[in-house]
Amino acid sequence: MTVSDLDPRLLSDQPGLAGAWAGLRRRVAQGELGNLPVIVGIAIIWAIFQIANPNFLTPGNLTNLVLQIAALGTMAVGMVLVLLLGEIDLSVGAVSGLAAAVMAVLNVKQGVSGPLAILAGLGTGAAIGLLQGFWVTRFRIPAFVVTLAGLLAWQGALLFVLGETGTVNLTDKTITGLANTFFIPLDAWLLAIVAIAAYAGAKLWERRTRAAAGLPVPPTRAIVTRIVVIGAALLATAAVLAADRGLPLAAMIFIGVVVVFDQLIKRTRFGRHILAVGGNAEAAHRAGIKVNNVRLVVFVLASTLAAAGGILAASRLFAVNQSSGASDLLLNVVAAAVIGGTSLFGGRGSAYSALLGALVIGSISNGMDLLGVTSDKKFMVTGAVLLLAATVDALSRRGRQAHGRA
Repeated sequence: MTVSDLDPRLLSDQPGLAGAWAGLRRRVAQGELGNLPVIVGIAIIWAIFQIANPNFLTPGNLTNLVLQIAALGTMAVGMVLVLLLGEIDLSVGAVSGLAAAVMAVLNVKQGVSGPLAILAGLGTGAAIGLLQGFWVTRFRIPAFVVTLAGLLAWQGALLFVLGETGTVNLTDKTITGLANTFFIPLDAWLLAIVAIAAYAGAKLWERRTRAAAGLPVPPTRAIVTRIVVIGAALLATAAVLAADRGLPLAAMIFIGVVVVFDQLIKRTRFGRHILAVGGNAEAAHRAGIKVNNVRLVVFVLASTLAAAGGILAASRLFAVNQSSGASDLLLNVVAAAVIGGTSLFGGRGSAYSALLGALVIGSISNGMDLLGVTSDKKFMVTGAVLLLAATVDALSRRGRQAHGRA
């Protein structure tokens, strides 16, 4: 039996609609749908909100949506890394608020420059991740217990750092500029064209490398279809941004984080070690992987990204207060990672799942705000979507197990 007999993604569909339908049924049965359910879900959500409110798909509202998901998505990338290990970090919301508070207090009350205050905020997140990761690996305490304790402790630290002031307003241009800087519309088009060329080049190079190594290659039609679909999505995004305020710096930061960590997971030895530990920690240990070191670094990265998300959120709101990082932020970060396609069982997912999941969560929240829906209904709808995503993940895993690939 060859690899192509096992992985339906490497099989060519028969020509015509009947062949495409048969290929889709084969992927469903074998749990290899990829991001298709999420993309279909986004299309349905957008269609529903557009019918309910014609302002939903306007350039102005979609640009606001991009700004709203930048902080959430950045934090979700860190959550993806933790979930890939088969662990969870319950402290990301509190860490984001504390890091933003450290930055704000240093800048506003202590007179520290904006760039140094931002670095201090990021350093706070990294230090917290190092502490929590050390506790998990050194004392073998489950991560959800350590990070639950962190959630409580860092919320207290946030109140301590802010002191009696309660709210700190941000005026430094470097800090506020992170989420409120827009480049000219031409930059959006140029970035989209460069991204399409880079994606197409990477896919074609990957196919050529696999063929040269004698490995099965994806069907050419599938590669061309992906390039066309992603290219159309990028050009549509550029058109929307160009029609409003231009290309947001916050979006560039978020997309940059997604691309960097996607390459880290897929192209580096460390990324493969994360997947191996998440797939089977005991087997990874027997293979010579330093499991504790991998876990420690992942917790540092996750907390640093949580801090980065908190700083972006503070920049967008021009302030840090006692509720920063609280409310439903943690739940939305976890939901974004899972809804985007990262497995709760570890070892399966990508940084792009944070992008798609954040888009789903952000679209639901944005659309309901436009419709004036109350918070109780927003929680129930978001919970239902999360349950649906977890169910799809469980069924997909069952399909892969039935065919010996999980």
